[in-house]
Amino acid sequence: MFNKDFFSVDDMQEEGDFIPVFSLGDDEMQFDDQYKEVMPILALKNTVLFPGVVIPITVGRDKSIRALQKAEKSDKLLGVLTQIDIESEDPTPESLYPVGTVARIMKVLKMPDGSTTAILQGRKRFIPGVFTGNEKMLEASVNIIEDEVPHKNMEFNAIVSSIKDYAKKIIELSPNIPSDANLMLQNIKNNGFLVNFIASNMTLEITKKQEILATDDYMQKAHLVMEAMNKELQMLQLKNQIESKVRGDLEKQQKEYFLNQQLKTIQEELGGNPQEEELNNLHLRAENKKWPKVVKEAFDRELTKAKRINPQMAEYSVTLNYLELMLDLPWDEVSKDNFNLKKVKNVLDRDHFGLDDVKNRIIEHLAVLKLKGDMKAPILCLVGPPGVGKTSLGKSIATALGRQFIRMSLGGLHDESEIRGHRRTYIGAMPGRILQSIKKAKTSNPVFILDEIDKLGKDFRGDPSSAFLEVLDPEQNTTFHDNYLDIDYDLSKVLFIATANSLSSIQPALLDRMEIIDISGYSIEEKSEIAKRHLIPKQLKEHGLGKDAVVLSKPLLEFIIQKYTRESGVRSLERNIAGIMRYVAKKSGDGRGI
Repeated sequence: MFNKDFFSVDDMQEEGDFIPVFSLGDDEMQFDDQYKEVMPILALKNTVLFPGVVIPITVGRDKSIRALQKAEKSDKLLGVLTQIDIESEDPTPESLYPVGTVARIMKVLKMPDGSTTAILQGRKRFIPGVFTGNEKMLEASVNIIEDEVPHKNMEFNAIVSSIKDYAKKIIELSPNIPSDANLMLQNIKNNGFLVNFIASNMTLEITKKQEILATDDYMQKAHLVMEAMNKELQMLQLKNQIESKVRGDLEKQQKEYFLNQQLKTIQEELGGNPQEEELNNLHLRAENKKWPKVVKEAFDRELTKAKRINPQMAEYSVTLNYLELMLDLPWDEVSKDNFNLKKVKNVLDRDHFGLDDVKNRIIEHLAVLKLKGDMKAPILCLVGPPGVGKTSLGKSIATALGRQFIRMSLGGLHDESEIRGHRRTYIGAMPGRILQSIKKAKTSNPVFILDEIDKLGKDFRGDPSSAFLEVLDPEQNTTFHDNYLDIDYDLSKVLFIATANSLSSIQPALLDRMEIIDISGYSIEEKSEIAKRHLIPKQLKEHGLGKDAVVLSKPLLEFIIQKYTRESGVRSLERNIAGIMRYVAKKSGDGRGI
């Protein structure tokens, strides 16, 4: 609220940036000055002068110096008005506020740097009349405003008493205000001067101070000052609460650090350190890990770095997570493929009716792998309408080959970092979903379904389809680079199978990297056979019905397919069969039968 330096005249800025000074001699505000009709006018930039208050200002502008000199040579009185536009170096009458204060020049000082400092005391408020048009300085006629302080008004005295209480609380809460300020306020006996003094010293905007100065009624003026002090007090109380909380948090952190250091010392005395044991366990796991030499060297570097980091630092947990990821990834660990081609074909035929092109391609790949012992996996893309079994076929292929199965839905994916991961410099950084999925699979040769690859998004965060150019290129994915891992990872053993409903939205470069297998819709006979072999047994089991509880003849199935479904796949057909099963289950539950 108040400036900390009540009596200082140092560090003053040009004509307005000031430090209010307490007036001890004229606290009764009884001035017997004789005021001329025309006075020199001094324009101030950043302050408002109140009656009774003493302020020092540094005068630098030529017009201001001439006005000061003229007043000093005559009766030492001049009018002080505040500028509306503080940027103006040559203020006009229109750029000054309409109410000001007549000031008496108490002293003029020549400073060591050559500047002039004047100490002014506010006397009475005035309204400027006609400006004389003097080009060398501002001059105007003045209309003195006679203020009457309602000393005997009980309400006014009560408000002033409240203002004193507010001032006392603000001084106590503010660390920048000296404690002597309370004593100075107690020495002020004139309530009108007290209101002016506090208004002058408050850190308010110039417009608000000018509003208080321009207010004629001292009761209203006191109300405005009290409202401003109330806001200031609330702000200080809130600030103190925040500082106390922060101080408490810091003390808590220091206490925790001290206790952690004590615990560390005790553990060292007992021969055990949890952080050291944790790093030793990682080292033991690394000894038995099958991985490339380059990866082992990178792991050893990071482990050495982790041993030097203080466990209380955030970087320690980031490094620890990174080391655990390196250990969890199946670098050279692969599952053994099932090379019994006849058995593989039987599994594929058992789970899916038709789809001969896909089945033959998988068996061909397995046959070459059996002969050669090692080869890059093909990148397949199954294209067809919804419901023809593209996604479920991937699971069936994984079962037939004896591999782990991973499914990653790409519909609506916008962020490239979902594929490549984030750099470890970011808070909360993680590896991309490709490596996360392989980590869960625990083998380097899973069957990886990239579902709905035609529905990849694109926005300001990057283009995920461009990231897949590396993932799905057999010539590049041997050295797939994840931003989090920051080491090349071999994806060539992964059997990627992408699914799509349409090829039109897939960019040509990505399309060129995949082997397209078109899966057209099923005929009525094929749908009927799929329902008989797969859908009806599945729905009977899901609805708790016996194998022979519902029998649907071939003509009935064909009737349902023709009249109740309009699709290339069998999802709608499955929903209709499920409806029949629910009806049967309802009748059975009622005990009435069908």
